[in-house]
Amino acid sequence: MRSLIPGRVAASTARHLFLIAVAVAFVFPLVWIVISSFTPSAELTSDPLGVLPDSATLEHYRTVITELGFLTNLRNSVLISLASTAITIVLATLAAHGVVRFFPRVGRRLTRILIATYMFPPILLAVPYATIMIKLNLVNTYTSLILAYLSFTLPYAIWMLVGFYQTVPLEIEESAAVDGAGKLRIFARISTPIVAPGIAATAVYTFINCFNEFLYALLFISSTEKMPVAVALYSITGAEVLDWGAMMAASALVVVPSVLFFMSIQKYIAGGLTEGAGK
Repeated sequence: MRSLIPGRVAASTARHLFLIAVAVAFVFPLVWIVISSFTPSAELTSDPLGVLPDSATLEHYRTVITELGFLTNLRNSVLISLASTAITIVLATLAAHGVVRFFPRVGRRLTRILIATYMFPPILLAVPYATIMIKLNLVNTYTSLILAYLSFTLPYAIWMLVGFYQTVPLEIEESAAVDGAGKLRIFARISTPIVAPGIAATAVYTFINCFNEFLYALLFISSTEKMPVAVALYSITGAEVLDWGAMMAASALVVVPSVLFFMSIQKYIAGGLTEGAGK
């Protein structure tokens, strides 16, 4: 028995070393972005592989915030993503609950059809969407992006939430109905609070998809003041000489808050996904 202990210790040490190496590999690009955002342009050009700069500067952040107006682009992305997520969750919860409780047989086929919409690449729908937005006079508006985003966030959200609502015991809703609760009250006060972690996980996934979307934002938005952050980052690379310092500062402004936010809510996301694992 004693002879097995050193072997277990060695195996445990090897696993921990491997996990540490994987963590460093994933974290290092983020750390490099942050460090490079504080590195003077001269050092980035002369020693692009250097890890620690000889001196730190806030010049890149000043350029991004004051000259490029990047915070405005970041605000645009947040507003568009929040609006798209809110509309998606409201419609998806109503649709998913209705499918599970009122049309269970049709619902199985419907959810398969909805998820099949993801077979079509976004570029395939770019021209039809652009034509529709032009005819509706919605080009260069937030509404055009929100409508386009709903076309791919809503089907997936319904498919996800159907699985979560299927975990709600029917007996609970029947007991509430016996006590006099209406269908809308059962939905709002009984079923939805039970699947709240799943709704939160779906909302976060929807927000990420909208926040990171690039193609439709590039096609529909032409004004710099209304430009989302993904297109704003791309516009920095459009100059003849790429300003790596500004690019790193802009990337840090986007990535670091996102990482901190999702680290703070990851337990809720994991809980929601675990509850819906039985679907």
